[in-house]
Amino acid sequence: MPLLVTVPNERLATNIGEVPADVDLRVWDMRSPAPADHLDIVVPPYMGSTGSLEALEGLSVGLVQSQSIGYDGVDEILPAGIPFANAASVHETATAELAVGLMIAAQRQFPRFAAAQQRGEWAPVFADSLADRRVLLVGIGGVGKAIAQRLAPFEVSITALARSARREQVEGLGDVAVHGIDELPALLPDAEIVVLSLPGNAETHHLFDEAMIARMAPGALLVNVGRGPLVDTDALLPALQEGRIRAASDVFEQEPLPEGHPLWKAPNLIISPHNGGAATAMNPRMARLVRAQIERMLAGEEPLNVVIPAR
Repeated sequence: MPLLVTVPNERLATNIGEVPADVDLRVWDMRSPAPADHLDIVVPPYMGSTGSLEALEGLSVGLVQSQSIGYDGVDEILPAGIPFANAASVHETATAELAVGLMIAAQRQFPRFAAAQQRGEWAPVFADSLADRRVLLVGIGGVGKAIAQRLAPFEVSITALARSARREQVEGLGDVAVHGIDELPALLPDAEIVVLSLPGNAETHHLFDEAMIARMAPGALLVNVGRGPLVDTDALLPALQEGRIRAASDVFEQEPLPEGHPLWKAPNLIISPHNGGAATAMNPRMARLVRAQIERMLAGEEPLNVVIPAR
């Protein structure tokens, strides 16, 4: 029987293009009935994919290939016996672009210029540079490394931090000494820009709470492109309102951010609506990953990026 692969929309199917003769590629949005009782590879929708996993209950599935890097909460919903792979290699570049863009927008006060343009007002300002800033990267996985690579030409001083101390090879920077997460309180006061790209889990939940935010340097910029719950919103709000720190965030504890939420009107904050990977780089890279998974399954090889094995 042919390998049965489902993708959530025609766009991804078109990007995948021609598949081997022994592969049956179908479009399934996971809201309509499943095309068969056994599916070899299922690609859920990009946003809101965690909830759609309930549609797999009672089905035989060889692999769920997510379109997201993060997978917090998946193990609570994923039916037993189904392996789950994340989309490492798909979103790192676009997310890193956004992270650097948020840094530049905040440092050079782009929101101020946009507001002045709407008023028809010429409003020059002597702004902070990105060059020569001390940047602390909290997380040096795929996204963190991509951010570091893009920051290198901006002539910043980079300090990297991860779950455990180690050395990492980072393209453009060479051999980098990575500090352990236990050193975060000591490193924070010296950092002018702090960039979060850690995954969301019990260990990182509210990592930046009131005490940690209080350790940040006055006027420092906190950029979050990891997961919303890394930052305690109730601790962030007063720090922004009092002008103690600035922030630029692509992720939030509540998503979508509800109408009337105090963050909408918080000063010293740039809001991006969880848009890190949502760029033209995504579709062809996602298609390459799905094709690779198909080829590996046909060859009897283990799939890439499995973060939750069958259990």
